[in-house]
This record gives sequence, C-alpha cells and structure tokens, in this order.
Amino acid sequence: MVISSSNSYFKGNLDVVKVNNPSKINVKRFAQNGQIHIYQSSYRGSYSSIIRDSLRNAALGRKVLLVQFMKGGVKQGVANAVKLCGNLTWVRSSHSFDLYNPEEIKNDKNLKESIHESTHELWNFCKKELLSGEKDQIILDEIFLAIEMKIIDKDDLISTLENRFISGDVILTGTGIPKDLLLMANQITELRS
Repeated sequence: MVISSSNSYFKGNLDVVKVNNPSKINVKRFAQNGQIHIYQSSYRGSYSSIIRDSLRNAALGRKVLLVQFMKGGVKQGVANAVKLCGNLTWVRSSHSFDLYNPEEIKNDKNLKESIHESTHELWNFCKKELLSGEKDQIILDEIFLAIEMKIIDKDDLISTLENRFISGDVILTGTGIPKDLLLMANQITELRS
C-alpha cells in the first residue's frame, strides 16, 4: 500500500536556474529538495528491496549512502565504511551487536552503552551528510527503532530533515513510526509479508 502526501520543500534551499527565452535570458530561483520516503513494516529485516535499489542506483552513477543503525556484528563504523559500485557507501555500527534480544540489551549496561555510543556516531555522520548535499540518496535503515529506544532524539531527526540539502531522496525505514515523521513524508510504503 502506498500513501502519498503533498511535498514540503525547505524554503532555505534555493537553487538558481537559467530559463532561456528567445528574447532574453531570465534567472529564476526555486526551492528543491529530494523527497522523504518512509518504508514501514511490522517486523524487522523486511527491507532487502531498499538495499537492492541502493545498489542499482549506485551502479547507475548516483552517490548513495546506506546507514544501518541497528545492525552490528561487523565492527565497521564510519571509519571503515564499505564502498560498492564506486558510489555506494554502506555503514554499520563500529561495535558488535544485533538488536534481536531487547531484554538482553536492557539488562546489560555495557552493551547498552556500546549501542548508544555507536548509534550516536552513525547519527552525527548522517546529519553531516544530510546537510552537505554531496549524496544523491540517503537511506537511514531502522532509524525509528533508534528513536523508540531513545538513542536518537525525534526532534533532532525532524530538524535535520527540515534543513537537509540533498537533491535526491531520503529513505527512512522501521517500525513504530512517530506521527510527526509520517506527516513529513512524501511517500509512505507499508511492507507486508
């Protein structure tokens, strides 16, 4: 099911375009930012199509950033991001963890601190990328789970999205999506099994 809402471009992001007219050349300013797409599902691990599409976009020459907030196990981090197709930067946590056992995380203070630290590192990196305008597409995989766990502040995400500078799309995935973010989306896709 796909639900679309109206596009809300950020007014501070103005580009200049030359409009050719036979009698004269006009310069026209317009605001343009990529769209916000939200993919939601009732279960984790349902976003393989997004990863497939990010690979395809990178192979077509688009600069893509894929950040998996709640995946670990590879001790990757921002410093050891994987580069694919010359254009896809794929980043996971710098600490080893996987969030399939929330009780274990809640009861293990060291593990909880490790997850918070590595997720904040990823988020700070993402904020810089969203504001830089250097990527054509940015995918924030399972960012809503990081908000639900109170690792990333929802208002910080909203503010960053409102002030982003990216001509391509920002894709957000997860379960339990806050209403404020649903209202910002240009497209909402619900994935079902």
